[in-house]
Amino acid sequence: MRVTGRARQPEHAPRRAAIGGRVPAGMAALASIAIVVIVLASRLMASPAGPGTSPSVGASGSPSVGASGSPSVGASGSPSVTPSGSPSASPSGTAQPTDAAGAFRLTGSMTTARSSQTATRLADGRVLIVGGGLDVTDAMIQGAYASAEIYDPTSGTFKATGSMQTARGDHTATLLSDGRVLIAGGSGDSGPGNRAQAEIYDPSTGKFSVTGTMRTARSGAMAVLLHDGRVLIAGGFRGGTPPGPMASAELYNPATGKFSPTGSMSSARMYATATLLPDGRVLIAGGWDSSGSSIAAAELYDPATGIFSPTGSLARARYYHSATLLPDGQVLIAGGMSDTTGTLAFLTSAELYDPKTGTFAATGSMPIPCSGPVGTALSDGRVLIIGGYDGTSFLASAELYDPKTGTFAETGSMSSVQRLATATLLSDGRVLIAGGFDPYQIALATAELFEP
Repeated sequence: MRVTGRARQPEHAPRRAAIGGRVPAGMAALASIAIVVIVLASRLMASPAGPGTSPSVGASGSPSVGASGSPSVGASGSPSVTPSGSPSASPSGTAQPTDAAGAFRLTGSMTTARSSQTATRLADGRVLIVGGGLDVTDAMIQGAYASAEIYDPTSGTFKATGSMQTARGDHTATLLSDGRVLIAGGSGDSGPGNRAQAEIYDPSTGKFSVTGTMRTARSGAMAVLLHDGRVLIAGGFRGGTPPGPMASAELYNPATGKFSPTGSMSSARMYATATLLPDGRVLIAGGWDSSGSSIAAAELYDPATGIFSPTGSLARARYYHSATLLPDGQVLIAGGMSDTTGTLAFLTSAELYDPKTGTFAATGSMPIPCSGPVGTALSDGRVLIIGGYDGTSFLASAELYDPKTGTFAETGSMSSVQRLATATLLSDGRVLIAGGFDPYQIALATAELFEP
């Protein structure tokens, strides 16, 4: 069963990214991107709208719309959008009754309503929520926050903690080996737009401090903690002239507090995913390229050489999808959007990447098409998929993927329809889902817990 909510179409909707994504600053300047933006409605519209993981985003935010979902332009011009009809607002979803598959329960609300934020589980089990904003309009985070807060699973409450030096949303947040958190990049509605500044959050003091500056300002980038303790930051969106996806990457060294260049990806991409594999390499999959088309190509980053190299391609080009590492080392790629046929499609299909063979293979499909889903690996090996946009409505529904059977099954629904929320696995096996925005594009302070 699914619970949905139609998104209203604001006057500035044509400048928003569809399904769960956002249109980066300056993107409107690109003709193809502009089209994509209209189509995508990560925040939005009667047809397109809202992201996922997420981040990411991240997601974020990113890329969620799960971090991830967004524009789409066919190789030959303007794409057609699958959904149609006039949008209408409907009340938020109703929580589903508890069942054997899992249930959602409300927990304390955040101190501040926010979307496009990041959520990071700290070493002590608490969750750090950072930045975000009231909304994402005209390619920037509107009303970007510098504030942060902490969720305590024991008390089920949020409390404010120190604030960042720079307000931002659509940034990356990475838990370092020493327990601190690296916040990098992002965007906001003041200053130069995209951020190059980075900061470190220290849980022992509850404060942020400035660290090295990235070599390139970027938002919606991918960030992965490598086995040697460094952080890989790749891709994302660049402002300036011309604006668009990036192929460059850089490394952050916690020991020196500095960023340094590393090899570039073979394809510029945003709304892609990055997953650390058991052998230490990083899988980069899908995304949206500088021509405004979805990408099927994937590549691997090798920290030992600092080089990206091609690997097998996705069976279906996609962006604004989710990517989750499974217990056996394979990576589940689920949902997203694709525009390879000239028509914007919201996907139900899923694929598995096998690092041993370097190839993708089809697995079971999701019950509902979804752009911007947020995927979270559970303690028992299953994967929880929440939220997203099906081409017509934002989703409150949730699904569970079972690696043993290779199938998806619907589980309880969230208490409300939302987009760009974060999902964080807690130490006790529950999942914290926080923030995001509703069908009316209003940021949410609500949070809930999924209990497997």
